[in-house]
Amino acid sequence: MAAQILLMAVILAMVVQLWLMFGSAIASQLSSIDSVPELMKSVQTAFSGVLLIILGLELMETLRVYFKSHRIRLETILAVAIIAVGRHVINLDVEHMAGSSLFGIAAIVLALAGGFVLVRYKAPLSRD
Repeated sequence: MAAQILLMAVILAMVVQLWLMFGSAIASQLSSIDSVPELMKSVQTAFSGVLLIILGLELMETLRVYFKSHRIRLETILAVAIIAVGRHVINLDVEHMAGSSLFGIAAIVLALAGGFVLVRYKAPLSRD
């Protein structure tokens, strides 16, 4: 229970901070964005912040299910991992990365997505 309260406080603080950052960015940087790469960087930062909040919410769901049934749902853990890797992929500078790193990240994404599909559609129908 204490972990859930702490996580709720952290998520609330993240939401407030994201709104404050968004408001200050609009006030100060909106007029200075004059190219697509600058706009893309700003949008990537916003998406990354939103995904960070979604990660926190998914972790709260994991704790809720654990405290309710004393089980950890693999589907939820895989969803958290997919969101975390997706957040990382959004922030990548693919133009300056080695090809082997890109293949490694692609393998991680495919493995997580494949695991999620297997767990979601091949598991018994006894879900919460």
